[in-house]
Amino acid sequence: MDIFLQQIINGLVLGSIYALVALGYTMVYGILGLINFAHGEVVMIGALTALTVVKLLAGSGLPGPVIALIGLMAAAPVCMAIGYGIEKIAYRPLRKAPRLAPLITAIGVSIVLQNLAMMVWGRSYHSFPAVLPAEAHEVLGATFTDLQVIIVLVAAGMMAGLLLLINRTRLGRAMRATAENPAIAQLMGVNVNHIISLTFVIGSGLAAVAGLMVSANYSIAHYYMGFILGLKAFTAAVLGGIGNLAGAMIGGILLGLIESLGAGYIGDITGGFLGSHYQDVFAFFVLILVLVFRPSGLVGEKVAERA
Repeated sequence: MDIFLQQIINGLVLGSIYALVALGYTMVYGILGLINFAHGEVVMIGALTALTVVKLLAGSGLPGPVIALIGLMAAAPVCMAIGYGIEKIAYRPLRKAPRLAPLITAIGVSIVLQNLAMMVWGRSYHSFPAVLPAEAHEVLGATFTDLQVIIVLVAAGMMAGLLLLINRTRLGRAMRATAENPAIAQLMGVNVNHIISLTFVIGSGLAAVAGLMVSANYSIAHYYMGFILGLKAFTAAVLGGIGNLAGAMIGGILLGLIESLGAGYIGDITGGFLGSHYQDVFAFFVLILVLVFRPSGLVGEKVAERA
């Protein structure tokens, strides 16, 4: 029972990170109908930018949470600027192009960002200073830390804030109108280009938060970390229902739980043949099952193709 509870706790923490990253994928898909495969690299740049600032301030005597907040305040504008630039330069000219063109461009942007990060931060792994509280607590034999609680609470707050923004504000109405029909939204006075850019900016801001979370949780960051994380977050978005905000959140949490429970019990299931380092297999196995049996996702709806 203690092992099961421990894996549930680990899965909730991991799923919270996946959910935040998945929101960036699902927002862009919902409003443009394309997959921004460079989003994982935006998370990576956010993590490395925040880590750089945190390292500079680690010996300053400031409280750890303040240092982490300053790191986030530095990383968020960088990620938002990158998200805005990606939309403006790489995707806007291709809105009326065949669907394959933006997909190839997204992969190209991802590779470019990876190489830029490698030039700036190098190939080495960078350790994250222990500035955030990591005191361990035990419940029913399972252990969790203050940092894990902070990650789950911050992720929940960010997701709740995004839902309020989309459903209760004028900007949210404009985003929903643009996602429904850009041409009609523009006739009604919505600046479609502005709204699409803001969608990328908001998603990139969430990516900065997720980058700080994942680097602090695993105490490490490197230029290639966004690739697998991005693919898993995309899997979470598809699992919940790509284009559906609530679906991205549910998919992220579920994927985190599936991966964590799988890593904890795969050795018992296979008689020791496979170990916990095969946990990445579960994410893509889930993706295959969802695409085969329910392509619209758990809470997604089948919609007619827009003309």
